[in-house]
Amino acid sequence: MDLSKISLVTKREYLTRVRKKSFILSTILTPLAFAAFIGIVVWVTVSESEVEKTVGIVDQTGVLYNRLSDLNTSRYTDLSDVPLDSLRKRVLNGTLDAFLVLEQSLIDSAKSPTLIHGGSGGISFQAAVRGDLREVVREERLSSMDVSEEIRNIFETRPGLESLKLTDEGEEKDNTIFASAFGFILGLLIFGGIFGYGAILMRGIIEEKTNRIVEVIASSIRPIELLYGKLFGILMVAFTQFGIWILFYMGISVAAAPIAGMIMSAQMQNLPPEATEAASANFDPTMLEGLVVDPSIFVFFFIYFLLGLLIYSAVFAAIGSAVDSEQDTQQFMIPVMIPIFIGYFLNTKVIENPDSSIAIIASLVPFTSPINMISRIASTDVPIWQIGLSILLLMITFVGVMWLASKIYRVGILMYGNRPSYKDLVKWIRQD
Repeated sequence: MDLSKISLVTKREYLTRVRKKSFILSTILTPLAFAAFIGIVVWVTVSESEVEKTVGIVDQTGVLYNRLSDLNTSRYTDLSDVPLDSLRKRVLNGTLDAFLVLEQSLIDSAKSPTLIHGGSGGISFQAAVRGDLREVVREERLSSMDVSEEIRNIFETRPGLESLKLTDEGEEKDNTIFASAFGFILGLLIFGGIFGYGAILMRGIIEEKTNRIVEVIASSIRPIELLYGKLFGILMVAFTQFGIWILFYMGISVAAAPIAGMIMSAQMQNLPPEATEAASANFDPTMLEGLVVDPSIFVFFFIYFLLGLLIYSAVFAAIGSAVDSEQDTQQFMIPVMIPIFIGYFLNTKVIENPDSSIAIIASLVPFTSPINMISRIASTDVPIWQIGLSILLLMITFVGVMWLASKIYRVGILMYGNRPSYKDLVKWIRQD
């Protein structure tokens, strides 16, 4: 193979794509969109989503309504004197959201009451009423049995769990939740990168083949050299984009805690001591230091991204060379997409239990390991032999896939008019 020709194709492929407005815009806007997404998720999580509804209580026990009212005055109203038919009419005409008949059997034998409501009421609403009922019934039972305050406290105590990570340097603050989420995001980036850049490469090859440009190029360069040039070109484009994003993240993560501390100090200068103490208790800027991750994780990220993208891009390139249009790719795409999506769906299981058997297998199988191994590396201590074995298997797989892809590419790139079948692909592979 002529490396100078491969280099020329790589350079052309790289410069053509990084100069496009779509590349520049996606490089700039993706981190901003991701930050906005995280902000929206946090806002939705912490914001009050429940719509206040009114529940009429027909209290036949004489004690439960007062306890419910103490829990939520606006939600519960005493309608014990109103006939049930009138309550049903109020629910139907919308003046009352729901009503509940509380019988003595609820306290004596925990018989479940029935919530009569208009519409579904929503899962959150029903869960809130159910939780209130459980609490007031439990309190009433404890009171009726004259349980002491000490036993009540024991019953209500819910011990938490603090955890520390032990390393060779000593104990350090556990960061499992962030590490697992970060690992999942890295796996997701590799999944998106493989799928996105592979599809771009495939469409580019189909376009060149349709426009007959490839016939001109093939007159001066061997198909295998053209394939390598395109693979390395798309790889450099991906590395450029992901490199910019990772540098952006590293800069933000390092600067986040100091900047937040400066802003907080400036705002608290004019506050009274009590307000300053309260603000410090609510938000500690040093917690943002947890966003800083070991740079070696990014080294592994690029290794697995490189190998995963090379393997799948070779397959995408072979498919693109074998067909005349994107519609014709559908018959070949399903077998390719299955392992990618398996890796994507297994990623949730991997971060939940990164040391489980399924996580280890998924991180070693070459077609899922680029997505799943990086998630394990970010969220747990992976034995070095497993990392080495997965990289070795990926390299061996790339050699095999590249051999098959080059056989198909060599014949398919100059083949027009016929819609190839799997049998044709096997025939092309066997040709000398």
